[in-house]
Amino acid sequence: MADTSCGLHLFWDEAETGYDFGPGHPMDPTRLALTMRLVEALGLTDRPSVTMRSAPPAGESTLRLVHTAEYVDAVKRAAADPSATDLAHGLGTDDNWAFPGLHTASALIAGQSVAAAEAVWRGETPHAVNFAGGLHHAMPGQASGFCVYNDPALAIARLLELGAERVAYVDVDVHHGDGVQQAFWNDPRVLTVSLHESPSTLFPQTGWATETGGPDAGGSAANLALPAGTGDAGWLRAFHALVPELLAAFRPQVIVSQHGADTHVEDPLAHLAVTVDAQRIVAEAVHRLAHEHAGGRWIATGGGGYAVVDVVPRAWTHLVATAAGHPVDPATETPESWRAETYRLTRRPAPLRMTDGATPRWSDFQDGGYDPADRLDQAILATRRAVLPHHGLIP
Repeated sequence: MADTSCGLHLFWDEAETGYDFGPGHPMDPTRLALTMRLVEALGLTDRPSVTMRSAPPAGESTLRLVHTAEYVDAVKRAAADPSATDLAHGLGTDDNWAFPGLHTASALIAGQSVAAAEAVWRGETPHAVNFAGGLHHAMPGQASGFCVYNDPALAIARLLELGAERVAYVDVDVHHGDGVQQAFWNDPRVLTVSLHESPSTLFPQTGWATETGGPDAGGSAANLALPAGTGDAGWLRAFHALVPELLAAFRPQVIVSQHGADTHVEDPLAHLAVTVDAQRIVAEAVHRLAHEHAGGRWIATGGGGYAVVDVVPRAWTHLVATAAGHPVDPATETPESWRAETYRLTRRPAPLRMTDGATPRWSDFQDGGYDPADRLDQAILATRRAVLPHHGLIP
């Protein structure tokens, strides 16, 4: 059922597909184009609650809210000479190939997320989505993990600049949101919460339960490291065992979220076993939590996701639909026009429905009992013990 109380600014610029490391790189911008085409084909852009927006690239003063001036200059040099390697700044590496549009495309994606934050904070819209964003690995002075400019961190920094006193960041990408955590490690105004595959089996090898914030910001970071192979029931159990309770205690004025689709069972770069159906449920949960604890103020980004045809477009279309207040029935068939466009672009058949056919169910961690022999429950308890006491909560 549609939620008419929701409004959405959807930030999109076709030039965001220029964030293209080249043939063979996992970060294929086709996933962005296919997402936007599916959003359009399902009529979401025609909804009165949805306003399409495009913002200019983030300028240098904005980029320097998180990134060093030296690093911004290094990105520009790499764009001017893509054949050069700059290991000190993580450019020209196996993950972060240089290309001529490196600075321009990265700044454009960052600009959308910053503008989304501004629009929500100023009351122009309760919700904003930039699914091309979510580049959460970029560090202040270094590219990392396919990420050049850290747009979620820049959005948060802009919110703080505008006067926000409590911002919650919720990251459900399969990889740890290390760059955002690092940017606000010792800032008690920002709570970073990351659910991700265990660092023992996946890049970037950070995000342990013991990482809880700097000396002046104890409890400002929460990390739940999931065992490889975790599926829908475990993923949803973990999310609901940590995120709602923390947000209720922190009382954020605004939520920024990152919805990497690489938790999916078909993703080629990780080892969780989540479905599009569970990803939709988490998007709905974040939406609900924004209304419960942040006055409805919610900025959502995309992130990772390397099953370009089968997963990413459906996962992020559900995200857009949820934020618009017009959720898409999972049983909905994907439009024939979108299937044709998918085949034209990729020469691969598109999924036929907006569901993987799953009906995810999970047991509540506190009401459903703790199993001391279960690795997932061990991980949940470790994080709760590390973080909740900082917020006056009982693990």
